[in-house]
Amino acid sequence: MTFDIDTLATILRDAAAAEVMPRFRRLGEGDIREKTSAVDLVTEADEAAERFIRDACAGAFPDALFVGEEGVAADPALLARIGSSDLTIVVDPIDGTANFAAGAPLFGVMAAVVSRGETIGGIIYDPLGDDFMIAEKGAGSFLVRPDGERVRLSVRPAAPVEEMIGVASSSFLPREERRRLLNELANIRIFANYRTAAHEYRLMASGHLHFQFYLKLMPWDHLAGTLLVQEAGGVVRRFDGSDYKPTDIDGGLITAPDEASWKAVRALVAPAIG
Repeated sequence: MTFDIDTLATILRDAAAAEVMPRFRRLGEGDIREKTSAVDLVTEADEAAERFIRDACAGAFPDALFVGEEGVAADPALLARIGSSDLTIVVDPIDGTANFAAGAPLFGVMAAVVSRGETIGGIIYDPLGDDFMIAEKGAGSFLVRPDGERVRLSVRPAAPVEEMIGVASSSFLPREERRRLLNELANIRIFANYRTAAHEYRLMASGHLHFQFYLKLMPWDHLAGTLLVQEAGGVVRRFDGSDYKPTDIDGGLITAPDEASWKAVRALVAPAIG
């Protein structure tokens, strides 16, 4: 199925300009709310940007199912339709909401295009840098600069475990498993967590990380980024070695530059995940 991904990219940029950036570091007292915990937030900017993107997509892609993070919070049944719809647009209006709410300049706007259970397009837009990373299935991953210049992306060359730079999310692990994971991550060179999958995937796809490790697999957090990594030459697998699919919401995820690196990272984190 053909799809004009540049039109979708323009919609994300317009939404950020209209609804996200005017609110950055200007959120009022009642503009930030907790969803499930003190670190799981939603802001007026998230909701306004999602409405903007949803309405624009309805005009540009009238036959597409729209699945937004905030929309699923209101109607969880939308998740089940991602795998069967002819065309689905999955959106995270602000990935890194906690950073955005704190005034930290590290957040992004993400969208993925899914056709019959396969991710065929992915976009991660950085409103502060005003640039995109875009991938289409089988066509490679690219950085699209503000002037329109496109630069092909590739993942970082493999390295021994002790020289690896990676990101890992441990907050969803029980305390004892988290201790074991952090102990194992002491074996690599640099371990970080930026609290935004958008920028972690950008770093991985552009050759600045050796791996990513995630536990929670909501589609708006991972579909666009995993396609970027794959099209940049990387390997993406769930913990059991199976391919990651748009309908997967558990089973964890590891990205790496090649199969040997994937296996090395899997072995590294095994004490924490079994």
